[in-house]
Order: sequence, then structure tokens, then C-alpha cells
Amino acid sequence: MVVRKRARAFLIPLALYAVSGALVGYFVHHAHNGSRGLEAKRELKAQIVQLTADFDGIKNERAEWERRIALLRSDQIDRDLLEERARTMLGRVHRNDLVIITGP
Repeated sequence: MVVRKRARAFLIPLALYAVSGALVGYFVHHAHNGSRGLEAKRELKAQIVQLTADFDGIKNERAEWERRIALLRSDQIDRDLLEERARTMLGRVHRNDLVIITGP
């Protein structure tokens, strides 16, 4: 009888501590590795940095294209120079042009 009382006095608190420890371990594990844990936070920060860099690159590319388009407005560019540049890029010549071949 006395042995059972001592065993209960020892085993009940031990079981409560074990359950409490397991519960705390569960929450600590998910606080670190869960979908809203520390690891997920680090991954989201890395993704934010990468997306911000991509966004800055795209903004710079858009600014460059807007600058190039602004140069094509009729009040800012000579049409003859535009035609000459287009022919050079396309590899075409006008029938009245004189072509001098300088080598490979």
C-alpha cells in the first residue's frame, strides 16, 4: 500500500513533466521548422531580396526602353539618320546607294 502511494507520488509528476516536455518540444520544433517558423522567415527574406533585385533590373530595362522610344519621336531625330541606321541593321541597301566593300 505504501509502495503504491510512493510510486504514484513519483510517477504522476514524472508523467506530467514528460507530457509537458513533449508538448513544449512539439511547439519549439514547429516554431523553428514550421510553415511560419524561423526557417520559413529566412527563405521569405531571401526570396524578397531576389525579387527586389529582379524588380530593379526590370525597372532599369523599362527606363532604357522609354529613353530609346523617346529618341524616336519625330521632333528629336532626323529621318534620314533613322533610315540609314535601319538599313545598316537590316543589311539592306537602297538602289541609289553606292556600296564600297572593304573586306571581311
